[in-house]
Amino acid sequence: MIITSDRRILTFPAIHPCTDVAPSTIVSSLIVLARNISGYRSRRFVTHKRNVREAIRLVGVVLIFLEEIKDQQLPDSIVLCFIELHIAFQKLSYLLDDLCRDGARLWVLTKSKSVSAGFQVVAKAVATALDVLPLCLIDMSSEVKELVELVAKQAHNGKFLVDGGDEVVAFNVGLVLRGFEERVVPESRVLKRVLEHLEIGSWHDCYNEMKFLDDEIDLASSNGDEKEFGHLSSLMGFMSYCRGVVFEFIDGNISRDHRVDFWPDFRLNCLNSEDFRCPISLEIMTDPVTVASGHTYDRVSIQKWFKTGNNICPNTGEKLKTTVLVSNLALQNLIRMFCFYNRVHFPETGTRNKDLTRTVYPGSLASGEAMTMLSLFLANRLAFGSSEAKNKAAYEIRLFAKSNIFNRSCMAETGTIIPTLLNLLCSMDTSIQENSIAALLNLSKLSTSKTMIVENGGLLSILDVLSKGLTMESRQLAAATLFYLSSVEDYRILIGEIHDAIPALAEMIKDGSPRGGKNAVVAIFSLLLYPGNHERVLVAGTVPLLVDVLRAPERADLVTDSLAVLATLAENIEGTIAILCASALPQIVGILQTSSSRTAKEYCVSILLSLSTNGGDEVVTIFQKTPSLMASLYSLLTDGTSRASKKASSVLSILHQFHNANLERSLTPTVSQERFVHVRYWRRKEVADVGDVRQNFTKSGANTPLFKMLEKGKRKEHRAVYVKNSEKPVKNYDLDEDLDGLLPELMKVEANRWFWYGIFAEEVLETAHRCAVLRYITVDEIRQEDIHVAGGVLIPVVNLTM
Repeated sequence: MIITSDRRILTFPAIHPCTDVAPSTIVSSLIVLARNISGYRSRRFVTHKRNVREAIRLVGVVLIFLEEIKDQQLPDSIVLCFIELHIAFQKLSYLLDDLCRDGARLWVLTKSKSVSAGFQVVAKAVATALDVLPLCLIDMSSEVKELVELVAKQAHNGKFLVDGGDEVVAFNVGLVLRGFEERVVPESRVLKRVLEHLEIGSWHDCYNEMKFLDDEIDLASSNGDEKEFGHLSSLMGFMSYCRGVVFEFIDGNISRDHRVDFWPDFRLNCLNSEDFRCPISLEIMTDPVTVASGHTYDRVSIQKWFKTGNNICPNTGEKLKTTVLVSNLALQNLIRMFCFYNRVHFPETGTRNKDLTRTVYPGSLASGEAMTMLSLFLANRLAFGSSEAKNKAAYEIRLFAKSNIFNRSCMAETGTIIPTLLNLLCSMDTSIQENSIAALLNLSKLSTSKTMIVENGGLLSILDVLSKGLTMESRQLAAATLFYLSSVEDYRILIGEIHDAIPALAEMIKDGSPRGGKNAVVAIFSLLLYPGNHERVLVAGTVPLLVDVLRAPERADLVTDSLAVLATLAENIEGTIAILCASALPQIVGILQTSSSRTAKEYCVSILLSLSTNGGDEVVTIFQKTPSLMASLYSLLTDGTSRASKKASSVLSILHQFHNANLERSLTPTVSQERFVHVRYWRRKEVADVGDVRQNFTKSGANTPLFKMLEKGKRKEHRAVYVKNSEKPVKNYDLDEDLDGLLPELMKVEANRWFWYGIFAEEVLETAHRCAVLRYITVDEIRQEDIHVAGGVLIPVVNLTM
């Protein structure tokens, strides 16, 4: 059995058997190959039918000969002849496999001359091998000997020409492509004749042809084969036009078919991007290769490893028998697919990046004009067709707009596709709504499309789908569309100003599907790039929802994105307070200690830095009480990203400073630790005159800004805090005691020991500060940075624990 998964079509990498192989072994292998080739009689061939039949017939006759001699003692002199025959059979097997390959029919048709030449080469090789075969040394019946001689003669004289029907259809394809270049709309009957000859009888058959062509275009582009790239692009334009115009219906449920083209198969969600990192560089592998030990590394990294003189496996330490590297194409495709569907950056090689720029322009003149005409056709069907026609047109736009930038620009340039799609969002047909929002999502990746969507009032329509979409699929597609629209700064502001926008995204995080939750989180992250949206995100209750995500094992795929949002919110004091109130600290520290994601760890340490900066000593005290945190932070200094390392260093510096400050306080005389501070409130109206207060303070205290604040403020809104330093606790004052006269009297007696702080904020007055007497607190409980010397010690009430 020949494995062809990694072989490019119409290439024949035959393996040359060893020259010292035993005759019986080579004969047995030939029989296996011949039987495989004979099995192609039951396969369907739509082109080159006569050549296929003739080739299989010739091999069938040779098989009779091989079966006749398989049990004989054969001379070694026949080995070289059978080796040549073996190579010819391998090539023929490859050729037949390519001709019956699904999706390659149109391309093979245009390669008819090359295919016929391939048959001719194989026939000549078989004839040569049989001509020099010493039949006189082999015991066989005269009938079999005559068959072998006849086959050799037929193979030598046979003419493998292009079938007449194939030649005519290939000529028609060429006419259509030339017509595209001149902007001539092809006749429907010509297109149908080509499709009927190739037995492309359904929308899905056409889709498979395009999928094959897309893979070949990518390969030709990366190899720099400009001629083949242009040829394949023209065929893609031909097949795209046929799919959009000829087939009025899609076989199957069109809103669900090919979901893999937009959202990953559930099996991809079970994968972790960390599994795709090179064990050496710890970066996502772009060119994975397997070494002799069976382990896989990125090619650049393992080559550097070998160049340093190491010939052992970095993972196992075992000595490698060879340093030959085998490309792991299956893993490379899986990595690319995973990164694409999960919006993880895939660091392509330089060649690949260059190829991506080609999607801005058509691969050929024919393909470009074909897409332009198809866009106009779809715009017309979308606006004036039946419900089924509109649905099919929306689905086609959904697919084509996703393919490349040029297709999106063609769709947008019609000027009517985007407004019509926006109108279809209010459809009560679930399939129409879903395909319309998906089409808008893919079109919104283009900057001009973003402008058209917003200018046509699309934001409200998309938000309506986000909140009230007929299906969860439509809602999550709307969230993804908002993500792309929010990439424009002005649109971030507009989306944030819509009252229900951010709450609807928050609701998607709570109740949406895994994909919907991810789309909502990344959309919120994008909206946070505008500072004015920070408060709106907090008011929507986003922080508790994201903390719940961190706690839920089944939502592990959202952890990194959720941490990114929390890290952004934590940069402001309001976000810090919200995160602390949500009791997120244990989860953040836990993720930092256990996560294998370097990105997640970077977000964790970023949050910790913001919390320690904005939260002050209370937060740092919690950090100090988490011994394992220090080890995680030190680990990031060497193993984390450059940004994570710098932030970890900053957090460690804060922790060390806090520890040293505590150490200094612990070394002060014990008498200072026994001192108490008594705090008391009284209403401003209880003081007869500002002068009565001023005269009881020292001269320096009377000139402090607090006196000026008291004079300028509204008397009814003033509060004052009295602080008395004492070697022993002072008894609580009776709340019912008449304060009039008491405080001024105390101030006259102990003016050098009483001080005050004015409070003016209404929100403070309406809460806890109405109480008259606070509990006793020690000096050590007062934050030194909140103490100001101005004729005494002034302590802000908001920093005292009640």
